[in-house]
Amino acid sequence: MSVLAAMLGMAAPAAFAQTARSGPATTATIPGEGGKVQESNEWTVGIAGGLLEGTNIRFAAEMAKVLDDRPRLRVLPIVTYGALGNVEDLLYVKGVDVTITSADVLDEYLRNGTLAHIKDRIRFICKFYINEVHIYVRPEIRTLEDLNGKKVSFNTVGSAANLTGGILFDRLHINAQRVFINNSIALEKMRTGEIAGVVHVTGKPTDLFTKFKPEPGFHFLAVPFSKDLLDYYVPTQLTSADYPNLIPPGQSVDTIGVPQVLAVYNWPQNTEHYRRVARFVEYFFDRFNQFQKPPFHPKWKEISLSSSLPGWTRFRASEELLAKPPKAEQPDRLEAPTDSGEQDSPDLLNRFGNWPATTPLAR
Repeated sequence: MSVLAAMLGMAAPAAFAQTARSGPATTATIPGEGGKVQESNEWTVGIAGGLLEGTNIRFAAEMAKVLDDRPRLRVLPIVTYGALGNVEDLLYVKGVDVTITSADVLDEYLRNGTLAHIKDRIRFICKFYINEVHIYVRPEIRTLEDLNGKKVSFNTVGSAANLTGGILFDRLHINAQRVFINNSIALEKMRTGEIAGVVHVTGKPTDLFTKFKPEPGFHFLAVPFSKDLLDYYVPTQLTSADYPNLIPPGQSVDTIGVPQVLAVYNWPQNTEHYRRVARFVEYFFDRFNQFQKPPFHPKWKEISLSSSLPGWTRFRASEELLAKPPKAEQPDRLEAPTDSGEQDSPDLLNRFGNWPATTPLAR
């Protein structure tokens, strides 16, 4: 290679970078790819799930598998910090259109006053499954009261453990020293005695505990159901079938559960954001029966699309679909357009309009 060629080769990346920096583009495109940008963003819906060791992110991933129908709909599951943080992500983070959160989240924001008019800003698509409260403790801890004054991990800030666990301890007047670290790390700190227990709120069984090597005397703590928990919570159990490595055969531990919620922002009708989420809802309702079959998570069988949720208002597109007469035969999948230019189905067009091509949206 000549010296000149080498110099030109070295200069090319810098020249390209200068060209990229000088333009108004906000994506890593090159000239002529504008149509690809529009196609990639126009009908993409991001779902804020949760931490990798939680159940919510698995549900987000399973929705992506079933609902993805590019270019008409693309679903992206997003790993996030959990139920509490997911609401803020829905409000403020670009690309987050749908979230999985907990039924008690709105009351928590109302109580602490950090998000104004929160009940007017958030709507629910449907009530989801139950997340169980797991309180795993060292041998010397026998009751919840024994945790008074002790260090207890409530997972990372923004997680369901942070939300529901904090509400639970407040209502039951348990004054533990709350620390907020990833619970997989907290479990290791339990071995050394640095932490007395962990609070983990997720759908059972969860990998955090199914894969945990038990220490002698470590155990799940019973959480009694009381009148202070009647608004959102339900009594439930952790069983040996759920955690055969941690609970002796045939035994169970009483605990409480909190419903999860598939939630969206309350977009005004006739906006592009509303149409995008409405299309997601249409696909979700039409293909819902697929989720209740293997190989998907068994907790899909707990979900009823029509279940009400105290304190929450249903998203308008969901309300309209529930008001329609049931179809004689519900198809497993919406038909994709053919190469001959087949248009969207009349049912979709009548409900949400013809969705003319638009430029990518920014929140």
